[in-house]
Amino acid sequence: MVSPGIMADGDSNSLLSLVSFLLFILITATAVTGDSDREVLLSFKSYLQSWNPTERGKYNEWETTEKQGVCQWPGIICTPEGSRIIGINLRDSTISGPLFGNFSALTQLAFLDLSNNTIGGSIPDDLNRCHNLKHLNLSLNIIEGELSFSGLSNLEVLDLSVNRIEGDVHSSFPLLCNSLIVANLSTNNFSGRIDDIFNECRYLKYVDLRYNGFSGEIWSDFRRLVKFSVSRNRLSGNISASMFRGNCTLQVLDLSGNGFAGEFPGQVSNCQNLNVLDLWGNNFTGNIPAEIGSISSLRGLYFGKNEFSRDIPETLLNLSNLVFLDLSRNNFGGELQEIFGRFTQVEYLVLYGNSYVGGLYSSNILTLPNLSRLDLSYNNFSGRLPSEISQSLMFLVLAYNNFSGDIPREYGNMPRLQALDLSFNRLTGSIPSSFGKLTSLLWLMLANNSLSGEIPREIGNCTSLLWFNVANNQLSGGFHPELTKMGSNPLPTFEVNRRTMDNTISRSGECLVMRRWIPAEFPPFKFVYATFTNKSCRTLWNHVLKGKCIFPVCPAGSIVDPLDISGYLQLSGNKLSGEVPANISQMKKLSMLHLGFNEFEGKLPIEIGLLPLVFLNLTRNKFSGQIPQEIGNLSSLQNLDLSYNNFSGNFPTSLNDLSEMSKFNISYNPFISGVVPSRGQLATFEKDSFLGNPLLQLPSFFNQSGNNNTSSGERDNGREEDEDDGAAIDMLVFYWSTFSFYVVALMGILVLMYLDCPWCRAWLRLVDAFTVSMKSMLS
Repeated sequence: MVSPGIMADGDSNSLLSLVSFLLFILITATAVTGDSDREVLLSFKSYLQSWNPTERGKYNEWETTEKQGVCQWPGIICTPEGSRIIGINLRDSTISGPLFGNFSALTQLAFLDLSNNTIGGSIPDDLNRCHNLKHLNLSLNIIEGELSFSGLSNLEVLDLSVNRIEGDVHSSFPLLCNSLIVANLSTNNFSGRIDDIFNECRYLKYVDLRYNGFSGEIWSDFRRLVKFSVSRNRLSGNISASMFRGNCTLQVLDLSGNGFAGEFPGQVSNCQNLNVLDLWGNNFTGNIPAEIGSISSLRGLYFGKNEFSRDIPETLLNLSNLVFLDLSRNNFGGELQEIFGRFTQVEYLVLYGNSYVGGLYSSNILTLPNLSRLDLSYNNFSGRLPSEISQSLMFLVLAYNNFSGDIPREYGNMPRLQALDLSFNRLTGSIPSSFGKLTSLLWLMLANNSLSGEIPREIGNCTSLLWFNVANNQLSGGFHPELTKMGSNPLPTFEVNRRTMDNTISRSGECLVMRRWIPAEFPPFKFVYATFTNKSCRTLWNHVLKGKCIFPVCPAGSIVDPLDISGYLQLSGNKLSGEVPANISQMKKLSMLHLGFNEFEGKLPIEIGLLPLVFLNLTRNKFSGQIPQEIGNLSSLQNLDLSYNNFSGNFPTSLNDLSEMSKFNISYNPFISGVVPSRGQLATFEKDSFLGNPLLQLPSFFNQSGNNNTSSGERDNGREEDEDDGAAIDMLVFYWSTFSFYVVALMGILVLMYLDCPWCRAWLRLVDAFTVSMKSMLS
């Protein structure tokens, strides 16, 4: 008899055997499950390869043999002991096609990041069975369909931003709320109400619903979050004081771009951790709450495009950390408020579109010691520009006002200045030569004034100047060779911006500035406008300022990275004269050159064929000589206008090689001769591209019914009739002017028969020469 608590040897051996058996079963099950995970991944790899036969990401390195453990595969995360797969990170892996439909077979999967790919289709139901999933990031794809997450109760981070998902979200919330901390649904097509969907999300801290179609009233408990953004939706109603009562943990509150109305409550001062308060683009009225001045942590206030009173609370001067103040488009009217000259802490001050009048002298706004960016455009300011100005300015925008007088030479003493926009004013006088000291200047916009004199040679010292626009002034003089040095080395300026730009703060007014500074009507900048939305302009702004430009151009004979820098030179609509210098070929970053409507003359330098031009306009000048064959090397050229000049010689057939060209005009160069090819790119243009060139032989189909454009099967008959009418009018004018000349000449001859003087004989010789030339032209 064995006493209690003492085990017999046989029983002990049996127990050990049982424990060993259970351990064996556990180890075997783990190994089998691990092998199962491996098989799922290999199935996933095959699936991705089938949808991506050429460009493949790091998943292509996953081994089908057992030489390498699964946990060493790129993008795979395992448990500490390496037995199970708990995470997959294939961010930015050039994945396209629908989402894989068997992730649930990875029963321990807790982390899944497939962001920044081109995954399409709808989200499969299989994902709902990944019950252990805590982190799901499918952002920056093209996923469609509706959202229906009912089985992901352990999810902590959900990021579906920048997709095409639509519909209501009530089928997923509050079912997702059990553990959710981060919910980013921004930049989709979601709709419906949001006033109650987060009520049961006890741990929720970060909510981003920007750029959707949500409507109705706002969720009232947003004060318990850290960040809440509903920018660019269709929300409406009032923001009540009760929404800020109690403990407020908000650091970012973004209500911009909606339809909220009424007065904004001063109880927002309960949110003492607030860094950014963005109310831009609503219908708020009344006074700006003075209580906001007690939120010492505030760095950005965006109150533009509302209907706030013009009385600015003195308490805002107490915000010692305030960097960005935007009160644009509130229609304040009257003179600029004196208080703005006392915001010595502010670096970015945006006041455009407020119907201000008067001058700037009394406000002292241009002398704020820390001011980096000042935008006073689209007002009615008048008078002279103040000569005293802050040396800290990087962006000075005074366009679309009524300023008059000279540009102060002191504006050339701002070493940090990167953009100066004085366009669309009434400025006179010359461009200050002191601008040559602005080596950080990227933009110089002086268009549509009454400036005169020469373009200073010193502008060539502006080595960062990529974008120069002086169109529609009264400038004269020549295109000095020194000017070709502008924009030769902008990299130091870009490096400064990469190190110092605060992306979280510079976020107001960029869209308006980008639309004005990027000329939409000219390629290659049309590409930007094709994708230009309020969602993208801030990203584009940051890219441009850091030298990662988004204008796809290619230099002659080669292909360039789409993010290459693309500059422009806009000199049209002036009285500039002389020849274009041959060293224009040094302007290697120039993609747009507009010299039209000037008085340039002489031969066009062959070196122009070395530029990466996409746009070249020389219309209405006095250029002469042969059109350089080298223009045919501009393989990216899309728009070429050489009309209304005095070019002569043979028509350059190399232009037929410009396969990207969509606009072409060589009209009214009457001394050009030769044959226009009947095949190729030039044959795709209409007859009006060649008008007024009597010595130029056009393809026969230009004078026949049918399509001038051989690549399509139709002609715009109405347009053809208009062209024929235009040609008939041209010939009528030609014959009438010739007849008039003969009448005048005949009368002159009759008079001169009674006179005998040297100038009389010269006149008779002139008439004789003209008669001979007209006979040869008409024969």
